[in-house]
Amino acid sequence: MTTAQPSLTAPDAAGGPQDVQPTPLALLLLGREADPRSERGVECPGDLPSPSDPDLVERARAAKEKLGDKVFVLGHHYQRDEVIQFADVTGDSFKLARDAAARPEAEYIVFCGVHFMAESADILTGDDQKVVLPDLAAGCSMADMATAEQVAECWDVLTEAGVAERTVPVSYMNSSADIKAFTGKHGGTICTSSNAKRALDWAFEQGEKVLFLPDQHLGRNTAVRDMGMSLDDCVVYNPHRPNGGLTAEQLRDAKMILWRGHCSVHGRFSLDSVNDVRARIPGVNVLVHPECKHEVVAAADYVGSTEYIIKTLEAAPAGSAWAIGTELNLVRRLANRFAPEGKEIVFLDKTVCFCSTMNRIDLPHLVWALESLAEGNLVNRIQVDSETESFAKLALERMLALP
Repeated sequence: MTTAQPSLTAPDAAGGPQDVQPTPLALLLLGREADPRSERGVECPGDLPSPSDPDLVERARAAKEKLGDKVFVLGHHYQRDEVIQFADVTGDSFKLARDAAARPEAEYIVFCGVHFMAESADILTGDDQKVVLPDLAAGCSMADMATAEQVAECWDVLTEAGVAERTVPVSYMNSSADIKAFTGKHGGTICTSSNAKRALDWAFEQGEKVLFLPDQHLGRNTAVRDMGMSLDDCVVYNPHRPNGGLTAEQLRDAKMILWRGHCSVHGRFSLDSVNDVRARIPGVNVLVHPECKHEVVAAADYVGSTEYIIKTLEAAPAGSAWAIGTELNLVRRLANRFAPEGKEIVFLDKTVCFCSTMNRIDLPHLVWALESLAEGNLVNRIQVDSETESFAKLALERMLALP
């Protein structure tokens, strides 16, 4: 069924009113329409317990105990401590999806993360397992920056420029199931922040160019810092400009076609942040995630994935000082964990920088989801359709087969 689009009124050239039909994106931003193919969330049905309820912790514990082995709770590193305490395993997005697949006896997978992570868990788990996201509004701004329609249009642009046949798509794990499916359908692979170089090495064995989705910074940093390319080898495709804002010649000359997307958390760190913390803390080690801007990565002492950051701090000598460029929940948790060892760990930027969508998964939402499941009510199930799942799984399997 098609819903009539509301019109907006704008002055015409003579100054009189004129009906303007807004684009789907405009309606989405105005809150007048929903896009089911986007990572943006929808309303969460049911009544949530009050966040001030002093019994929330005990209620979560009781519901989880009642469910027993039927439930498996996954907690991403960026989650709040109040949620992490109930996770059976913690990790980054791909590790958690694999952990879920390794627990076939669990009927319910409660994913305390964001929407694309729950999608990946649904793709990798059995058909009889049900993936639940405690708050459907827990999306990902980066994943939102590449829709299936935009990427299909980009591929048309590459085709018209005569480079599509020589281009291999590589999509970051932080992408929707639709984008993973596009990648699988067009002979590409998925990557994580820890295996991006291996994925790109593989891609350049298959073709001459890479379309890297949706995080331009991870693609650029891997190509330039880890693979020896130049910044001139990279161009940025902007889905909001005709032909991505690029000429056919630019597309033919480029090795890396980077999608104009970024992480709203890691994109906030700047070169000024690095210079400021070095001035404040002599001898500090700057450790950042590769989703940061290129100038930040170039100025850092260490660069790596979330798991790399944790392992680096575990191996750091007592008394060392570290400024970490990643999500604040994790930085605070690490600072508290390693304080007894005399390790000084600070947030790279002076500005508080939580992942706002990740933080939608709070204790009231988790309690509501667990209690609903314990009562036999399946809520907030994340389910990827079979065709999308098959192509997305193909791309994920290519990543798993990387040397």
